[in-house]
Amino acid sequence: MAISLSVVLLLGVILVVMIRSGSIKPGPAVVAALFGFFLAPTGMGPSINRFANSIIESIGQINF
Repeated sequence: MAISLSVVLLLGVILVVMIRSGSIKPGPAVVAALFGFFLAPTGMGPSINRFANSIIESIGQINF
């Protein structure tokens, strides 16, 4: 749960920055957020979640 909450927070901050900088307008941002919200409970939701978790785990294994 902690990982998904931090990802949601990170994406929210990125969205706010994009809206404030003018690279995305509020209307399309709301549509994209609603699309993600309604996509989550569908059959694709678990696959998208597994994909995101595998990317996060891969990034976590990188040694600098």
